[in-house]
Amino acid sequence: MARDAVETHFTESVAALSPGVRRDPGLPVRPGTTLTGARCRELFEIQLASRLLDIAARWLREQGEGFYTIGSAGHEGNAAVGAAVRPTDPALLHYRSGAFYLTRSAQAGRLAEEGLRDVLLGLAAAAEEPISGGRHKVFGHPDLAIIPQTSTIASHLPRAVGVAFAIERARKLGVPGAVWPADSIAVCGFGDASVNHASALTGFNTAAYCAYQGLPLPLLFVCEDNGIGISVRTPPGWIEAAGHPLIPRFQADGCDLPEAYDVAREAVEHVRTRRSPAFLHLRTVRLMGHAGSDVEPAYRAPREIAADLARDPLLATAKLLVDAGLTDPEELLGRYETIREHVLKLALESTRRPRLRSAEEVMEPLAPRRPAQVAGQVTRQATDRVKLFGETPPEREGPLTLAQAINRTLCDILGAHPEAMLFGEDVARKGGVYGVTRGLLRRFGAGRVFDTLLDEQALLGLALGSAASGLLPIPEIQYLAYLHNALDQLRGEAATLRFFSKGAYRNPMVVRVASYAYQKGFGGHFHNDNSVAALRDIPGLVIASPARPDDAAAMLRTCVAAARTDGEVCVFLEPIALYHTRDLLDEGDNGWLTPYAPPSRWAETHVPIGRGRAYGDGRDLTIVTFGNGLRMSLRAAIRLTSEGHGCRVLDLRWLSPLPVDDLLRAAELTGKVLVADETRGTGGVSEGVIAALADGGFTGRVARVTSRDSFIPLGDAAAHVLLSESHIEEAARKLLRA
Repeated sequence: MARDAVETHFTESVAALSPGVRRDPGLPVRPGTTLTGARCRELFEIQLASRLLDIAARWLREQGEGFYTIGSAGHEGNAAVGAAVRPTDPALLHYRSGAFYLTRSAQAGRLAEEGLRDVLLGLAAAAEEPISGGRHKVFGHPDLAIIPQTSTIASHLPRAVGVAFAIERARKLGVPGAVWPADSIAVCGFGDASVNHASALTGFNTAAYCAYQGLPLPLLFVCEDNGIGISVRTPPGWIEAAGHPLIPRFQADGCDLPEAYDVAREAVEHVRTRRSPAFLHLRTVRLMGHAGSDVEPAYRAPREIAADLARDPLLATAKLLVDAGLTDPEELLGRYETIREHVLKLALESTRRPRLRSAEEVMEPLAPRRPAQVAGQVTRQATDRVKLFGETPPEREGPLTLAQAINRTLCDILGAHPEAMLFGEDVARKGGVYGVTRGLLRRFGAGRVFDTLLDEQALLGLALGSAASGLLPIPEIQYLAYLHNALDQLRGEAATLRFFSKGAYRNPMVVRVASYAYQKGFGGHFHNDNSVAALRDIPGLVIASPARPDDAAAMLRTCVAAARTDGEVCVFLEPIALYHTRDLLDEGDNGWLTPYAPPSRWAETHVPIGRGRAYGDGRDLTIVTFGNGLRMSLRAAIRLTSEGHGCRVLDLRWLSPLPVDDLLRAAELTGKVLVADETRGTGGVSEGVIAALADGGFTGRVARVTSRDSFIPLGDAAAHVLLSESHIEEAARKLLRA
């Protein structure tokens, strides 16, 4: 294959070097460094291999056999960071961290060829690639403590904070089977352009927030600063100026291997011994453009490109070795050609490996559900309930409200699972805005029930990192609309982890969300919101939407069991307006209260994921609904039934996956279906329900009634845009007449 300017510059420059006086390879490679000549030689081999992987990526792309060309050329100094940490330290890497990955692979005792093959199989989208199985090119490996990240917009920084937090919290709680050694540190790499992203700022701020309060957080942020984000320049000095003042900073020239090595070791020692965060700023260069499709001369002057070539870290390390007399130009160039030929041969072999062959193969890691095991896990969640509840367990309290049922279930879950943690804004001392978590802090202590800072990205990041580290987080989002502030933590991080790792890494978690509208007197979509479209679009995400207290208890147990068994990411939508509702039809009838099932009945009351609940046995009309719509639909159905119309109501209970079998069965029993949907007409749940009916071959009549495509205003005006009982009843009568 033809050689580009980077290769040509390297080989010509090496050929022009003159050997120096030979140093003992056991001594520092130059005065003033701790990097020995022997270790420098080893890291050079890794830097060289990383560079040649980038060459191979471009070659594979030219052959139509490679699918990723964002390379690490110019960033090979991150081999020094890899060498400074332990192979058991969890790492979340920048996409230009090729040399770090190869260093970690070598640290783990693997052959050099194994690390190379890992990357090449990823470039070729081969199904045998060890982390994503050909689904995406990422740096990751379950045996190397590298959690796969796309790291394109720094969305992994909040998770990295969570991983560091979990290292210490797992030790404090004495949780058996914690993933990382107790003295580990977390390492998180990213580029200079990513520093400006909101998720990066969340990561820095949350780490500083913890450090400010004296909470242990052993996290090393590593910014690989090449001065440009695709074509947009980072202002000189910006990374130095943009750091958080409460996070200690270390700076090194990433093109100077001894300096990078010494400073990285110093930064790592700081984090490991003080158990507090630090920021390592590595100044690098970017060679070969952003990616293979990038025409760099279109936005960079020739002198800029030439200046970066002159700082080539691979060339700098080669010169260092030659100056120390540890090699000569001829040997280096011979080594370059030998490794180049070997890497290209491995690249060719990678193209001959099978790729993913079907949609089923591609999607297999998304939702590997095992309902029988989940059901079995539910029955094992009981614990010493006398210790938890005293002489009056919840099953003896009498009928409970929705809020009370969730509270008692959370208590049972925390009592049964020492790795479970409940956290969010106001959930601890106050017990939540609506009192749902009241009393749990007193029972379980601040190590397991605690308040977080007011940042949904930070909150979910803590959950994601904790979940990937062997804990079971149950974070609370205070209102549904606030979840949208941090949606990419669910979409881009939580839901993709199994996909990018073939299930080797998981983030089991249950995100509780105070949800929906119908809060009288509240306005503004932040406290009264009915949009779930963005959640239903996330592959593999489980969305639970209980309305009745008994369903809420059973479904919360199911979500926890599914998280522990299958690594599910579950969003648990709790209707705020039903939290303290007691009556169904008439004041004082207590028709919305239900008793709490004792552990002996958890098996028979178990609610599997994707199963609805039917009310009534009418044969004229099926009303399909969920959440607040259930109470309204039941009230409407009772009135219609009293007039001689045979109505049944199906509570979906799960918005993803929808209970399709139950839906089709209920639809066929009446031949007429009304979908009563409290979300919006556009992007609402009813669209998915009607599509499921059509896909399932239902040929009866279908209608829907929804809330309007509007934000929810203040006070009584909300009634103009929200689904109501009268809307449901009017639509039902119209459909019954048809």
